[in-house]
Amino acid sequence: MSAALTCSAADLSSLLGPNATAAAEYICGQLGTVNNRFTDAAFAIDNTYLLFSAYLVFSMQLGFAMLCAGSVRAKNTMNIMLTNVLDAAAGGLFYYLFGYAFAFGGSSQGFIGRHNFALKDFPTLTSDYSFFLYQWAFAIAAAGITSGSIAERTQFVAYLIYSSFLTGFVYPVVSHWFWSPDGWASPFRSPENRLFGTGAIDFAGSGVVHMVGGIAGLMGALIEGPRRGRFEKSGRAIALRGHSASLVVLGTFLLWFGWYGFNPGSFAKILVPYESGSSYGQWSGIGRTAVTTTLAGSTAALTTLFGKRLLSGHWNVTDVCNGLLGGFAAITGGCSVVEPWAAIVCGFVAALVLIACNKLAEIVQYDDPLEAAQLHGGCGAWGLIFVGLFAKEKYVNEVYGAAPGRPYGLFMGGGGKLLGAQFVQILVIAGWVSATMGTLFFILKKLDLLRISEKDEMAGMDMTRHGGFAYMYYDNDDESHKATQLQRVEP
Repeated sequence: MSAALTCSAADLSSLLGPNATAAAEYICGQLGTVNNRFTDAAFAIDNTYLLFSAYLVFSMQLGFAMLCAGSVRAKNTMNIMLTNVLDAAAGGLFYYLFGYAFAFGGSSQGFIGRHNFALKDFPTLTSDYSFFLYQWAFAIAAAGITSGSIAERTQFVAYLIYSSFLTGFVYPVVSHWFWSPDGWASPFRSPENRLFGTGAIDFAGSGVVHMVGGIAGLMGALIEGPRRGRFEKSGRAIALRGHSASLVVLGTFLLWFGWYGFNPGSFAKILVPYESGSSYGQWSGIGRTAVTTTLAGSTAALTTLFGKRLLSGHWNVTDVCNGLLGGFAAITGGCSVVEPWAAIVCGFVAALVLIACNKLAEIVQYDDPLEAAQLHGGCGAWGLIFVGLFAKEKYVNEVYGAAPGRPYGLFMGGGGKLLGAQFVQILVIAGWVSATMGTLFFILKKLDLLRISEKDEMAGMDMTRHGGFAYMYYDNDDESHKATQLQRVEP
């Protein structure tokens, strides 16, 4: 907002005739009323924008649910859908009780927040309920990523435990480090206290959301092991294809739509002029962010399309959808501080990273039904590196506050300090999530609470754990159905 209107009765009275003081006080009172109305309108506009963005991000849960459902076999559809619902429900309760306080509730030496548990003493001068809702939508997105990695073989109670722990503690601590004004690696800290003089830039969460969810899924899938039948004894990979490409495409488009709240919405405010009295302001940055998001995802989709065609000989829609999402995950960290042309570079490399990570996963016999660890973890890490290379000085100063000599992208002439901060972010997220979530999954495994039995896995969790199938559909690898069909054709 521009500077508030000011009015002094003493200044005006000398310019007026009879009853000068009374007239001046009246005029100043009216100007004060107008100024208050402008201030109220600004708060209303910004809060409405943030609430609308929160609704868009929340709609991504439907996208995750459809994507997950289409990517698993039909016999596990109800299970994966239920886990997505409970990610949102359990995440809502635990983020309210603990998560928001750990993330934004006033710092303890820059490591973790310690105020506003269960939204006590809330709202504050700097945060309102719309901000809480927006951050909750981000927290449950991280939990939704993890559920895809451990799909089709995980006990239901394990989902409840990990989702509550991730949204209530693990994710909030990371978001405090990089997004809270007093987090130890936050770019919003005072210049003398910033990491390498800049802080780590992760605008909408390539690291905070995507790497956290991806690495948590990686830990769970590694400790659980692959699905039965995924790899032969010789090590050759067997495709356990999802049952519905239609649901995968539907989920992808819903996620694409929601990403316009995820990335542009992370500005939190829209009514912020960069040049007072001009048409250039934060609304311009929001529009640019939507464009960079679109270009990165589109480039990654096309790169994956032709890359996989060369490798496999097929035009595979599922691979293209994952490539698209990989581009989105990568651009999320730097969407607000890079030029549109740089977003194309980001998407192109993200597709190559995803293809390489998937190839590596096959070599080491790592099984992730949704490629979540590769997509969100691998592409998210590339997105953080990308910021350190391509962040533009002008945009960094507009988004994070102008500061003389503030580091920016290496390839843009800003030196290597920002890139160094980005590598620190990658390392600490990988270490923190691996230590916390790895320990949790290991304990669950030792308590026999992690993986379902071989019998239940082969039959499918819908029938054995949820009382019936989502709909009548038979997977290609369903041995019981094959036996029934053989019996029918026998004379």
